[in-house]
Amino acid sequence: MCFLMFMFLFFFSMMSFIFMMYLIMNNLVIFFEWELISFNSVSIVMSILFDWMSLLFMMFVLLISSVVIYYSKSYMLSDLNLVRFIILVLLFVFSMILLIISPNIISILLGWDGLGLVSYCLVIYYQNLKSYNAGMLTALSNRIGDVLILMVISWMMNYGSWNYIFYLNFMKNDLIMSIISIMIIMAAMTKSAQIPFSSWLPAAMAAPTPVSALVHSSTLVTAGVYLLIRFNLLILNTFFIKILLLLGMLTMFMAGVSANYEFDLKKIIALSTLSQLGLMMSILSMGFPDLAFFHLLSHAMFKALLFMCAGVIIHMMNDIQDIRYMGGVSMFLPMTSLCLNISNMALCGIPFLAGFYSKDLILDMVSFSNLNLFVFFFYYISTGLTMFYTIRLLMYMMINDYNLLSIYNLYDEDYIMLKSMMVLLFMSIISGSLLSWMIFYYPYMIYLPFNLKMMVIYVSLMGGIMGFMISNMNIYSINKFIMTYNLSSFLCMMWFMPSLSTYGVSYYFLNFGQNLLKTIDMGWSEMYSGQGFMIILKKYSIFYSIFQMNNLKIYLFSFIMWMMIIMYMLIINI
Repeated sequence: MCFLMFMFLFFFSMMSFIFMMYLIMNNLVIFFEWELISFNSVSIVMSILFDWMSLLFMMFVLLISSVVIYYSKSYMLSDLNLVRFIILVLLFVFSMILLIISPNIISILLGWDGLGLVSYCLVIYYQNLKSYNAGMLTALSNRIGDVLILMVISWMMNYGSWNYIFYLNFMKNDLIMSIISIMIIMAAMTKSAQIPFSSWLPAAMAAPTPVSALVHSSTLVTAGVYLLIRFNLLILNTFFIKILLLLGMLTMFMAGVSANYEFDLKKIIALSTLSQLGLMMSILSMGFPDLAFFHLLSHAMFKALLFMCAGVIIHMMNDIQDIRYMGGVSMFLPMTSLCLNISNMALCGIPFLAGFYSKDLILDMVSFSNLNLFVFFFYYISTGLTMFYTIRLLMYMMINDYNLLSIYNLYDEDYIMLKSMMVLLFMSIISGSLLSWMIFYYPYMIYLPFNLKMMVIYVSLMGGIMGFMISNMNIYSINKFIMTYNLSSFLCMMWFMPSLSTYGVSYYFLNFGQNLLKTIDMGWSEMYSGQGFMIILKKYSIFYSIFQMNNLKIYLFSFIMWMMIIMYMLIINI
């Protein structure tokens, strides 16, 4: 079944590529409207938009998902429910495609919600407590975005149609459109895991590795960025876009710093995805949606390859994900190490690999823009941090000594995994230059001073040297001499966002509710109503019952008293 699905998706990927080339060469956009129901004056219409952007993105999603399904044939070999897994992955891909080709906000919601629900099923695929917690965090974070899209649908009732593509251009200064734009930005922030919704993305690593390769390269996390690219005409004039720029840069910086503290292989790669999403969001909010889309596609290829290599290494290491146990992997797994290193270099933006074309162009445009020094420094520091954690990962996995507790047989002969990785390796090398020829009709020529042009090289070299130094240091030495324990734990734990997203939204409210119950419901309101009256009456009734129950004693006592009084009276009279 895996091979059949691979062929099916790969064929459609190639078809969409050919179709996209035809549309680009003839400068065409194809818009379908399929009337489902027409009753009196009500017609329910399904609309589909095929332009170069949707077809190109669809081609990338289908290519990566076909390769991931073929990879799963070997990775999930011992799984009893392989067919269920493949069906879930296909549902995931089809939800994404529905989102990509929709010019209509209703069908976007169907794809958007489909992604959220199926991602929950995939995150809890390995059924244990950690997976359930991660799945719940993922699902609930994405529900915020779903609710916002539902609110957008209700606001769009004002325009008489949900085909937003028709009136983005001439209603962008409308008050209702500005409200819609704020909701769209917030929905995209939840799906693309920007601050303060970042904590679900590393938690979603509880899913099987093929799912991580699909989710964190081209599907779930990129849906928010894609939605903002589609709505970019609407959002560019709003004040909220400046906040998005700030939050995107903070996400990029926070993920870069946290990745340098992390020891879980998949979480390091997940945090690098978060860093790149911050880059896409911030460049999009600066007014360059085509650059964001370019980086989105080139990033998809090498990030999927990176996850696949991580999957092979985790498999061979007997399901150990901690990079401190690894080392000398290149001696045992040469082909996987080759793929891992090339995808890592593409991520860092090493010249003439996929990441270089988009990343270099983005940083040049940042240098060229008239934004403040704060933005400039954040971009370049985050680029240096990318090189930092990449070199650290390389040192721990490839160069350091082999660190497993006992001798274990590592081999690199799983040809199904290798064949699927080779497709992405080829694309990780050529996709950057290929896309730059296809997306931009004219070459971007950006003239800058020599040092500013070389700034990317400078910060990358600095990051590389620091990564090398930190990897060779004793683990505690940097924290001992430079930073306090509290500061390093703050940086290590993603600025406490996972704690705030879980305890922060439940613990304090539950505590407040408990106090309210104790002081109001079971406190003052009880004392001044039924309970208080009951206590007073009970006390009085106890007091009276003492007399009533002990009447014989009282009678005898009073008899003796009377007798004593009478005797006293008699004695006095005598």
